[in-house]
Amino acid sequence: MDKKAKRNTPVMIVLVLLAAIIIGGITGYVVYLTSGQQKPAAEKSKGVVGRITDGWDDGISDEPDGSSQAKSGTSIPGYSSASMNEGDMSLVLRVGNPPENKVGLIATVRLEDGTVLYESPVLRPGQGLEEIPLNRTLSKGEYNAEVYYQCVLLDDEHTPLNAAISAFRLHVN
Repeated sequence: MDKKAKRNTPVMIVLVLLAAIIIGGITGYVVYLTSGQQKPAAEKSKGVVGRITDGWDDGISDEPDGSSQAKSGTSIPGYSSASMNEGDMSLVLRVGNPPENKVGLIATVRLEDGTVLYESPVLRPGQGLEEIPLNRTLSKGEYNAEVYYQCVLLDDEHTPLNAAISAFRLHVN
């Protein structure tokens, strides 16, 4: 072996080891991502703002005295009023699927005249939003509004079940 080859041998060994480490790291990361061990990312909502998050809670005590009783059936969040400013493209409103439910919910926020302000994808139990993106802005005034909850099975087809409406008064300042 000549002198030049002897000098390059340690460099080649280092390069081969470095390449093996990089390839091993990439392979391990790909296996991790495809193994399903990581927590799924929160699903993006339709619209310009708002994120659907897991661990959503309607923030309402089950009973007026704070006690808890076993419930059956599907829970639907209720509202009395909400407020926003003229020109806002989002509305602070807790829209979601209570964690105790066994079905999915599709939430459509709409005005009494049928104007749709927001429609969610299927919300699994425990998923929801604190602030919803609006499809349009509203002028100052008082509006009769509602959240139309379509219950669906958590199957691949999201088979429709029953529906519920939660009406509220929307104040636009």
